[in-house]
Amino acid sequence: MSKINFDEVNFETMAIHAGQEPDKLTGALSTPIYQTSTFCFETVEEGAGKFSGAIPGYKYSRGGNPTNRALEVKLAVLEGGEDAVVTASGMGAVGSTMVGLLKHGDHVVSGDVLYGGTDVVMRTNLAQFGIDVTFVDTSNLEEVENAINERTKVIYFETPTNPTMRVTDIKAIAAIAKRKNIKLVVDNTFAPPPIQYPLKLGANIVLHSVTKYLNGHGDVLGGVVVGSKEDIAVIRGNGVTKICGTPPSPFNSYLVLRGIKTLYLRVKQHCENALKMAQYLESNEYVKVVYYPGLESHPQHNLATEQMNGMYTGMIAFELNDDVKGLNALEAGKKFVNGLKIASIAVSLGDPDTLIQHPASMTHASVPKESREEVGITDGLIRLSVGLENVDDLIADFQQSFNEL
Repeated sequence: MSKINFDEVNFETMAIHAGQEPDKLTGALSTPIYQTSTFCFETVEEGAGKFSGAIPGYKYSRGGNPTNRALEVKLAVLEGGEDAVVTASGMGAVGSTMVGLLKHGDHVVSGDVLYGGTDVVMRTNLAQFGIDVTFVDTSNLEEVENAINERTKVIYFETPTNPTMRVTDIKAIAAIAKRKNIKLVVDNTFAPPPIQYPLKLGANIVLHSVTKYLNGHGDVLGGVVVGSKEDIAVIRGNGVTKICGTPPSPFNSYLVLRGIKTLYLRVKQHCENALKMAQYLESNEYVKVVYYPGLESHPQHNLATEQMNGMYTGMIAFELNDDVKGLNALEAGKKFVNGLKIASIAVSLGDPDTLIQHPASMTHASVPKESREEVGITDGLIRLSVGLENVDDLIADFQQSFNEL
């Protein structure tokens, strides 16, 4: 039990200390890597007691591991939840949540813009288990209300959306979900604490691809689900440890624990750099439109300012003009991206490195073309994860590539 009351300290302190006490055996300040698959018992009676739950402790790392547990406690504190369960990837978090909460015959109301892997789960995988999904624009409260039926068990969305950067009013949707006795699940990957706190706004469950901002160094796959003790117990027991079998390796959890200690500093710089990049892009003659909640031109800027604590995110999407020196938006976009020297072409986000990619042919290639275009994922859309480089260097890199079009 920590000596620190985390209700009385600020985010930066929580990020460093929550879930991590000096090791009781050795006094090690850094959380040890318990790189073991199984744990031994002194007696048969002790083993039986731990398996029954009468005695606390660890049995097998698929069901729990001290390094993984330290990360779970930290992430629960940072998101303001009662408990958390970590997974081997972001999709492990999505899949385990769906398996844990849903059964044959249930119905899900889902945001119509999702990460490509999640879209496959919603559009294809759940249908195989007899679970129906209705896709709506969750920023439109009337659409959400109209999509709900007597079998609806979950409302699920991302905010901001990947990659169109549309913002959903979490508090308003939470009120609808509570009135209908429906679980609200929010993917908070694009706007992690200290930017946005879905649970504090009324969501039941929040999940992340830990691979992204929470780890922040581009060297780990991971996911997390945070919520009430009751909900997390169901997702852990029915999803993570059984049908999905998706716990992370203790070494990966150790790396994430290390990464989170600088989360506040990193996120603050990502957001500052992204706002400057968005302003630069919006003023560029070759750019048709920029999607970034921090811009006053964003249609939901006021909501984003309130809901995202004025920090927004490090993610930007933009489209080039339809005629750039004789090139259409897709052709110009390819030439522009290929001409960058600092930014790397890669599909992840939240790394120290600036990453850029083409959603229609990469992260969202699995989404049917008609569905993509209907929600604004056009062939000319470019997604940018703004890194921690000097922003003046990034702007200069973008400008030299634009000059070569």
